Amino acid sequence: MKIKVGVSNRHVHLKQSDLDILFGKNLTIKKMITQPGQFACNETVTIKTNKSEINNVRVLGPTRNYTQIEISKTDAYKLGLNPPVRTSGDLDGSEVVTIIGPKGSIETNGCIIADRHIHVTYEDKEKYNLPDKILIKVGGIKPGIIETNVKVSKEAYFELHLDTDDANAFLLKTGDEVEILDV
Repeated sequence: MKIKVGVSNRHVHLKQSDLDILFGKNLTIKKMITQPGQFACNETVTIKTNKSEINNVRVLGPTRNYTQIEISKTDAYKLGLNPPVRTSGDLDGSEVVTIIGPKGSIETNGCIIADRHIHVTYEDKEKYNLPDKILIKVGGIKPGIIETNVKVSKEAYFELHLDTDDANAFLLKTGDEVEILDV
């Protein structure tokens, strides 16, 4: 079975109270992204640590119940951090960073490296008999096998999400297709 790849660059999800401090207004939509109801915002922030900073980090919407900063391991080296690999929302042991917006700044934990995952609906997980972890075969010039988690939700666009480091290691880009093994 084939699945499309979505490459996820560094980004920030904000809870409403942090959004208010950083921007003093609601998020505005730049473009819709593949996952239902989610969008890239016009708003960007700076992520800052004692060692360095990364500017123009895209905010994704809508707001959540928590603030989460998703970066790659390469970003972590630049920032002098060692964030854990986590599923979205699991912020235990996450790194603390300062997020700077045009109206203010906050210091918050929540900086993680997002785990590799496949977005799937409950119905499709059952229909295709998908386990909680899946092996993905990547072809092309730099072939290999990737182990990934299955992230189930009520609404989902069937897609493999990789961060930029994982995608670059296999020379993958958004829209490429890979193969699910052993299903």
